[in-house]
Amino acid sequence: MSLPSQVRLVEVGPRDGLQNEKQPVDTETKLELIARLGEAGLRAIEATAFVSPKWVPQMADAPEIMRRLERRPGVDYPVLTPNLKGFESAVAAGAREVAVFAAASESFSQKNINCSIADSLARFEPVMAAAQAAGVKVRGYVSCVVGCPYEGDIAPQAVAEVAGTLLAMGCYEVSLGDTIGVGNPASTRRMLDAVFKRVPPARTAGHFHDTYGMAIANIHAALEAGVAVFDASVAGLGGCPYAAGASGNVATEDVVYLLDGLGIETGIDLGRLVETADWISARLGREPASRVARALLAKQRKQGCTP
Repeated sequence: MSLPSQVRLVEVGPRDGLQNEKQPVDTETKLELIARLGEAGLRAIEATAFVSPKWVPQMADAPEIMRRLERRPGVDYPVLTPNLKGFESAVAAGAREVAVFAAASESFSQKNINCSIADSLARFEPVMAAAQAAGVKVRGYVSCVVGCPYEGDIAPQAVAEVAGTLLAMGCYEVSLGDTIGVGNPASTRRMLDAVFKRVPPARTAGHFHDTYGMAIANIHAALEAGVAVFDASVAGLGGCPYAAGASGNVATEDVVYLLDGLGIETGIDLGRLVETADWISARLGREPASRVARALLAKQRKQGCTP
């Protein structure tokens, strides 16, 4: 299959990237990060999550984020909602797109959200009904699509079953997450081949973590398979708290560099994106995890200029 001419990137840094930061990140920083990402050309920015502050204190300011968000024309700002209560709070705060999440691993589902896969999917039924009534789009996530920190390898058919159920429930798109970053191009293709029997490529997205340095290779394999939507996190922010050594989401800058090199249109300004990665990393007191950001920043500093 030929590569797509365009790819849509879903920026997950403000939510998935920041939610597990041990240090508190203030609301002003989150809002500025979202604004900078929009200025860099991102057209889908996952803004926050309407989850219990007890379990995810970093997302306690979700209602304020959505109320104060300066929405750019043509940009979507989806939010994560695990249940009907979260959905209702999100819509009340102005959300027009939400995401729900399930896992392809029973053990991970129990550890992550304290219920079985079947129970998690059942929780989404009232969310889907309320979303349809309110005209709100719903995106679905599937975690552990290649491997699980508790069960090891995950059968591709198990992923296909969960993904297919989310699509049938009304999700407009299903994002397939290699949560602990153990996938490689071969295992990624096996998983996609199984999922495509239930969910067409045009309704799937890839969400790869870079624990073993395979995220970019897996994205290329998914591109060849027909996937044209990918999640990524500026500066490589984020990680799975349930997976020892998981290094976090693939960096948006690394994905854009790959796609630019392949001649695939994204509408994203790599220079401004790298500048944003440098800015948020400085706020967090570390260097960007992105190889591309580090290389370009080093080059620019050597030349005595800024991005």
